[in-house]
This record gives sequence, C-alpha cells and structure tokens, in this order.
Amino acid sequence: MSRERRPSDYMEIFLEPGDFQFTTDPDVRFRTLLGSCVALTMWHPKRRYGAMCHYLLPTRGKDNRSDLDGRYGDEAYLMFLRECARHYTNPAHYEIKLFGGGDMFPAIDKARDMSIGQKNIAAGLALMDHLGMQFKARHVGGVGHRVVMLDVWDGAVWVKHQVPAPSPTPSRPRKKKVVHA
Repeated sequence: MSRERRPSDYMEIFLEPGDFQFTTDPDVRFRTLLGSCVALTMWHPKRRYGAMCHYLLPTRGKDNRSDLDGRYGDEAYLMFLRECARHYTNPAHYEIKLFGGGDMFPAIDKARDMSIGQKNIAAGLALMDHLGMQFKARHVGGVGHRVVMLDVWDGAVWVKHQVPAPSPTPSRPRKKKVVHA
C-alpha cells in the first residue's frame, strides 16, 4: 500500500490554456482548469513518464507556421509525438485520457452549430480514432468547469467537475386578491 504524498514530495506544474508539458520525472503533478477547453493526459506506466496539454481549439486551420502551438488539439498531439520520439517511447504504450469540453454558456441557443467545447471533444475523439488509439478514460461535455490533475508517479488522474448552480427563476408578482365587502 502506498503512503499519501505530501505537497513537499512532488513538484506541481499548472498548465495555462495552450500549454503542453512532458516530463520524465515521476515526482510531478500536472494541474489545469478547463471550461470549453480540453486536456489530454498521457502516462507511460512502465517508465512513469507523463504529459498533459490544454488546448483551446481543435485546429489552427491552414496557417503554414512551422512552430507547433499547444493552443490547437492537433498540434498539441504532434508535440506529444515529438516527445515520444525524443525519449524513444511508443505512443501506443501510453495511457491517454480526455477531459473537458464543458458548455460554459448553456443559456445561449446553439441549435445551428456545435459549441466550442463540443468541437474540441469531437476533434480529440476523431484524432484518436484516426490513429487507431483508444482513450483509457474520459470525462467530457456537460455544463461547467473542471479541475484536472495528473499524478505522474502513479498515473492517477483526478477530476473535480463543478456544475454551476441553476439561476433562480424570476417569480411573477402575485396578484393581490381584492375582496369587496
């Protein structure tokens, strides 16, 4: 049985939107806060390598820049593949998990188009399907935001999903009952 780890036992790295981090140090915890953005976590169970990205949009589109940008899901995954090659690991040996894509503005009618969160989720699912890879776990969609943490020492991913409280329904003024005497 493993003992509880104290914060002094590890380094915590907070990922901002568009960040990508990869580590070979098992004494690391990655943490991020997601709304409509999506995080991919990747963990190698034998080597205890870990990675996390926090992407904002599925793709950049037809921009021909040569530098990869973690703000875009397809490019964040390419950054992961680049790190796998640098560390002589096979991407198929990693446990990959998908989180986020929440609807942050549920009151807005989206009948014509998918929300950004839905597009981000669809892009992550399509990417893994295209590569023939499966997610070990996922917690996506819905309303609200999530805090996601990846403990690189054991591959555990912790999710706190905060659903906003419903707005109070405005009450109609009551009609006063008039009694005639």
